Amino acid sequence: MKIEVYNDWDHIPKAIVQGEEIAVLAWDGEYRKGDNIEFSGLEPNKYYFVRIDGAMAESYVYITESTVKFPIPFYEKKESLNPLAFAGNRHYVSIRKAKEKEIGVYRNLALNPFDRHEEFGVYPHASANVETRGESVFEAKNATDGILATPSHGEWPFESWGINRQDDAELTIDFGREVNIDEIRLYTRADFPHDNWWVQGTLEFSDGSSEIIKMEKKCGEPHIFDIKKTGISKIKLCNLIKADDPSPFPALTQIEVYGTDL
Repeated sequence: MKIEVYNDWDHIPKAIVQGEEIAVLAWDGEYRKGDNIEFSGLEPNKYYFVRIDGAMAESYVYITESTVKFPIPFYEKKESLNPLAFAGNRHYVSIRKAKEKEIGVYRNLALNPFDRHEEFGVYPHASANVETRGESVFEAKNATDGILATPSHGEWPFESWGINRQDDAELTIDFGREVNIDEIRLYTRADFPHDNWWVQGTLEFSDGSSEIIKMEKKCGEPHIFDIKKTGISKIKLCNLIKADDPSPFPALTQIEVYGTDL
């Protein structure tokens, strides 16, 4: 495996490291616009643990490509991230192969701080049919980054999935492989009175089944649904119904999907 930092315009490496089971890149220097972190020499359709920056949590991911590129975010694209991420002149990046005994562990299968807006062969991956004004602080991936701050909206740590008042808003979690699940948790945003909330929604599963879920006004506490499914590769949250409240702004701070790899 290899980790490489380079800029698109010249592709000259700023830093590079290689390893067999694990690769750790600790380097001095500043990221510039156009810089990328590239992971190569990967085995497709395998499980890895990736830490894209020292200020971000490690991600347990399923990677389907031999090479994965992560463009360094700047300006508005960075507002959904910890301000310390990719900042300064000392950085830490790592990737390691998951051990066999780690692959079957019960966990939140939707969690992925390493996700990016575009699909790039790393799963779980969050996407949606609408994101408020196309701003990073309202992207679908914010709902799977592990940050549970619900009392406000906007820049980190209050990033969320925003639906731009769209009644047919849908959020999809693609696991990239089949998983077994037994619990789903939704943390709805609670920036009242700015926010509205949902009283009902539907969870659709890749096996063709669906579950209608009921919700209520909550602040900080999750909506917990005991839903058992086997061999699921995707989940869609849809058919969302707002409460009878003057605010037109319901939003989702986080979705957690608990279970195991199939």
